[in-house]
Amino acid sequence: MMWGLGGFDGGGMGIGMLLFWGLFIAVIVVSIRGFGDWSGKNDSRPQERKPIDILRERYARGEIGKDEFEERRRELSAR
Repeated sequence: MMWGLGGFDGGGMGIGMLLFWGLFIAVIVVSIRGFGDWSGKNDSRPQERKPIDILRERYARGEIGKDEFEERRRELSAR
């Protein structure tokens, strides 16, 4: 039997090394993404508030009464 380049050693080693390096690079990429904040969740820009949210905040603070809140809520939902 020949165990040189004509046997399974050459091809198996090539595929094994390819799988090893592919897995190694994948682990590094996943680790970096896991530890870093790539999603932008901690963005310092203020979040856009919807009109209904502002209306609820005003009602919660007591700036407007229940009747005015209900009337404006109906107007907003009609749009």
